[in-house]
Amino acid sequence: MKIRATLAVGIAAAAALALTACTGGAGGAAGGGGGAIDTSGELSGTIKFQTWSLKNEKFSPYFTDLITAFEKEHPKVTVEWVDQPGDGYQDKILSQANSNTLPDVLNLPPDIGYPLVAAGKLVDLAEADPKLEAQYNKGGWEAYSSYTGIKGTYGLPWYIGSDESWWNLDQLKPYGVTKENLPTTTDAWLDLAKKVATDSQGKVMLVSSMPGLDTFISAGIPVIDDKGAFVFNTPEAVAIVQKYADAYKAGAMPAEALSGTYSGNAEMYLQGKVAYSTGGSGFAGDLRTKAPDLVDVTAASARPGVPPLFVQGLNVASTSKNKAAALAFAEFATNEKNQVAFTKLAIGFAPGTANGGDEVVKAVESDANVPAAQAEAMKIMFDALPKAKATPYQWTGAMTDYLNQQMALAVRGDIPAKDALDKIVKNANDNRIDK
Repeated sequence: MKIRATLAVGIAAAAALALTACTGGAGGAAGGGGGAIDTSGELSGTIKFQTWSLKNEKFSPYFTDLITAFEKEHPKVTVEWVDQPGDGYQDKILSQANSNTLPDVLNLPPDIGYPLVAAGKLVDLAEADPKLEAQYNKGGWEAYSSYTGIKGTYGLPWYIGSDESWWNLDQLKPYGVTKENLPTTTDAWLDLAKKVATDSQGKVMLVSSMPGLDTFISAGIPVIDDKGAFVFNTPEAVAIVQKYADAYKAGAMPAEALSGTYSGNAEMYLQGKVAYSTGGSGFAGDLRTKAPDLVDVTAASARPGVPPLFVQGLNVASTSKNKAAALAFAEFATNEKNQVAFTKLAIGFAPGTANGGDEVVKAVESDANVPAAQAEAMKIMFDALPKAKATPYQWTGAMTDYLNQQMALAVRGDIPAKDALDKIVKNANDNRIDK
């Protein structure tokens, strides 16, 4: 089970427009609406529950028990569980929406949820049950509440995650870097990278990827305004890109990180090419299996600045003929007890609830099969989650590709940082999926 860091990389604008066109959702539709949904009475009927690539030996018993427990509480309700494979999930969701065959309860990250929200296909859960918000992680709740021009909340945070920083202290020790004085801001990290590269004559490198949208979010730079327009071509963002360029010039970044053959910063760390990487808490397991000699010299810390947030949620279809049972099941599946049980299995993830993280960490610490470094990284992640922020749902994989092209030119010094950012922001605004 991999962290879907880009959350399925976004929905293509054409697909979103096609859906809203056929469903009449254009023109600022505000989700499913419908007011409060009363789940306090006797529930009955059949609902369909759809997950995304979770039916396997590890998770199937959990979902079988979950459904059994819900049906025991509501003996007149039957829950039919359907799981869709990972590949082609976006297309499957759009097909279901267009044919009015959406399941009653479904698993959507915020970006895949957008065209359904715009087309009025999902229930506003904040309106359906006003008591819900306080029960969930703040950043996760906001991720389903920030659709441009649309009021409401259209998903319950289910399981969430973030990245940590991973440092090779053995390589950094000669330059005065210890676990106690690791940098905590983007600026401090880039300053350290340049210094270490200069002092080591390029032998120790601390920059293992180009700046991305998450870089600006981490630095506290606003990337999008309240109307959904991207706005990160600012002097503060220019300064960060220039710092990357300066670090690259000083030898702090492998040239391959700017090329099409780039294998990823985590892979370069495992190969010993760089002394810094980002990665989820599961990276400790990769160290143990792929680079055991690095386990004892590697330390994890919080990502500098604002940490990223990866969000998966459960949603209720507005087309459901049994909204009361569907909402009751979505709330049941995402309550603290059931989320804690799920994330004890999905090691490396956190419950999407406001609480429950301590219990998960204790369970991981007591598991002899989990590396101690992973348990420590999970503690760091849980501490960071209250302030973590998700990438705006409007940001797509195609935008990332264009950003990488321009950033490679800027970091190499081929074009000014300001020019690169202006082009990236213009491209993003020209291709927004919510326009």
